[in-house]
Amino acid sequence: MTYTAVFAIACMIALTGCGQGNSSEGAASPSSQPPSASSESPSSSPSASGQGLKIGMVTDTGGVNDNSFNQSSWEGLQQLSQETGIEVKYLQSKADSDYLPNLNQFAKQNYDLTWGIGYIIADSMKLSAEQNKDARFAIIDNVVEMPNIQSVTFAEHEGSFLVGVVAGLTTQSNKVGFIGGLEIPVIKRFEAGFKAGVAAVNPNATVSVNYTGAFDKPDLGKAAAATLYNDGVDILFHAAGSTGNGAFNEAKDRVKNGQKVWMIGVDKDQSLIFGNEVTLTSMVKRVDEAVKLVSKSVIDGTFQGGTVLSLGLKDNGVGLPADNPNLSQEVLDKVEEYKAKIVSGEIEVPTE
Repeated sequence: MTYTAVFAIACMIALTGCGQGNSSEGAASPSSQPPSASSESPSSSPSASGQGLKIGMVTDTGGVNDNSFNQSSWEGLQQLSQETGIEVKYLQSKADSDYLPNLNQFAKQNYDLTWGIGYIIADSMKLSAEQNKDARFAIIDNVVEMPNIQSVTFAEHEGSFLVGVVAGLTTQSNKVGFIGGLEIPVIKRFEAGFKAGVAAVNPNATVSVNYTGAFDKPDLGKAAAATLYNDGVDILFHAAGSTGNGAFNEAKDRVKNGQKVWMIGVDKDQSLIFGNEVTLTSMVKRVDEAVKLVSKSVIDGTFQGGTVLSLGLKDNGVGLPADNPNLSQEVLDKVEEYKAKIVSGEIEVPTE
């Protein structure tokens, strides 16, 4: 069954519209330096009834400090811990081979819910769910059809269309670019939406695409950005996890040297990390709020295994950040115009 939420974040945020920790023991060891807290985050003053419950999270290889969707997911769990007293913990995956043992570790320790963050964890989660039929699981960015797994997906193409509109209206060279991590369906949705948004407002602009093949290699992101900027691209949008950190660093280096180039962030408002001097805007996915929403259902006793929670523009699950100091009112108005057309169904954004 698939359903679309009238999403709780609509009441929590106004939207217009994917450094690593260390792991000394591989699959069995949580990172020692996650954002803002340790790998285990009990609440000191909970306000709701999560006491005695435990939720685990398994990262993909991008790591919990990826400045992207792993980090956003962990921050959502940390917030939930503070609000409810639920115990939360993560295990960081160094390689694909870590996914199954990490998932199984939480399941065997009787965690009340185990999250897998990222499309590529799906096969390992299916195996773990088959081996641990009484355990509950949830996954971000993929659908796993098992009665004890709730899947969460986002309409990345819709939000990416809007940042494509921004890029198409802002570029001075009529050359923009997209940097992807792995060439998998979820990242292809980012690419497709971005291209469509650029074309909608600036048919003379070209979009160059570079897939690095990794979500955890900032050096590859920096090299990809350098190649594209050298080719005359003046705005880059990335969907590459911590690989995109390298693209931002390349942009910062060029801006320091007097070249006017921009980056468009992903998953989080990345201007808060890399600064407004290089961040034109970001395509925000409210992974943190989705993780909180599904996790709260475990506390409430309403967890819906075997279902898909699908979040798009109409749910405020994707979009632009609330603050966009580098965008003119004219550009913001155009973004709102296209958002309305997508939500109404007048425009159907391609996914590939």
